[in-house]
Amino acid sequence: MSPRLGLRLRIFLFFCLSAAGAVALAGAALWFGWSRADPALPAAPFLTAFLVFALLNTGLLVGVWLLFDENFAKPIEMISANLRLRAHSGVDKDLCPESTKYLGDLAPAADAVTRTLSAGVMDTAAQVARETERLRTETRRLTSLLTEIPVATILVNPAQEIVLYDGQAADILRQIAPPRLKAPLGDYFDAASLAAAQDQLTRTGAEISTDLHDHSGARRYKVRLKPLGEGGYMLLLDTQETEVDPTKARPLVYDFALMDTAQACDILDAPLNTLCCVAFDTETTGLSPAEDRVIQLGAVRILNGRIVEGEVIDTYVDPGRPIPPASTNIHRITDDHVRNAPDFDTVGRDFHHFAREAVLVAHNAPFDIAFFRRSADRMGVTWDHPVLDTVLLSAVVFGTTADHSLDALCDRLGVTIPPEMRHTALGDAQATAEALVKLIPLLQGKGLRTFGQVIAETKRHGRLIQDLNTPHG
Repeated sequence: MSPRLGLRLRIFLFFCLSAAGAVALAGAALWFGWSRADPALPAAPFLTAFLVFALLNTGLLVGVWLLFDENFAKPIEMISANLRLRAHSGVDKDLCPESTKYLGDLAPAADAVTRTLSAGVMDTAAQVARETERLRTETRRLTSLLTEIPVATILVNPAQEIVLYDGQAADILRQIAPPRLKAPLGDYFDAASLAAAQDQLTRTGAEISTDLHDHSGARRYKVRLKPLGEGGYMLLLDTQETEVDPTKARPLVYDFALMDTAQACDILDAPLNTLCCVAFDTETTGLSPAEDRVIQLGAVRILNGRIVEGEVIDTYVDPGRPIPPASTNIHRITDDHVRNAPDFDTVGRDFHHFAREAVLVAHNAPFDIAFFRRSADRMGVTWDHPVLDTVLLSAVVFGTTADHSLDALCDRLGVTIPPEMRHTALGDAQATAEALVKLIPLLQGKGLRTFGQVIAETKRHGRLIQDLNTPHG
């Protein structure tokens, strides 16, 4: 029997085979007895006995299967899922609830083994936590020092992608487009002036000063490019000539792993923990993508398996129509909130830039993405991103019959949604992002290590919800 079939389905098929086998044997025995009768007996009593046996036998095996499924198969699947949560996501789920009492010592034994193994892991984790806190303290000190320097800082890798930017650099980039790590500098600055500066830097091998223009040519920035030994460079922008408050706190956004530029590969072959993802959510005037309108958008970026702090979209959207009271009762957004907000086409274009070359992630993705695809022509963009749906990922990890609502998924994964953030676009996007970060190691633990492998698996659960990926990802 195929190992890809779930445990409960395999057990169900086993009972079906048992029922069919018993009925076949009984029919063969009755036929043998009737055919050997001398003189030949009427067939009707034998046929009646066969039908009665078939019904009673099937009913008995269905009853036994239901008891076995409820008291053995379901608890075993629950223990398996909770063991994966402990092993891969650090979520301490109870392995010995009342429902596992018919499994004998299996659940307590599994609980004892995992707790013994996790004790050493926890000691290591405590040491890592102490070191992490030390690094955070040093980062805060570095941020405080940078605040006193009137220069915006961007670190660029050899592939001309952003590896680090501070708060003032974020303000400057935001004047052009939403700032994001791993974004090519060419997404913000004029290609010709940027290429000339990079060429001069390569030729001289020393720090240079020059001017850069944004795409529109409306803004000019005095910059310095300082080469680094790894092949990248620092881009320093003078904030005294830009609309930036030099006294503003300057949080750093960075991922130094981006300095080692990975060779480009087909998205289907990309490892899950290297994907650039954007988890997003919308609040709308109703439940029909064809008739209703978006009134709020929230989005969070995920890079190399972690949420990028500070890279978010959180905006109201003017729907151009009154918000129904029934919708306001759910998301608490009123007409006053969206008054003077940007329209959906403007927000959509900014979001498209924010999600450039990223995998879109949503809970019940067909609903949210339908609003954007419907307006693609007006926005002047194409929504052909690869998509991960956390409903389908939940089905892959926890089985089709589990509850796949966002609340249930977050509860299983130990993700907390503050009550005031539930049914807000950013709150649900943040919850979806945190759920994805915890689902990735669970998927890898099931042998699904690349984007293509995950998509092939989610397509098997298409009866739950549509998978939006094309055959080529």
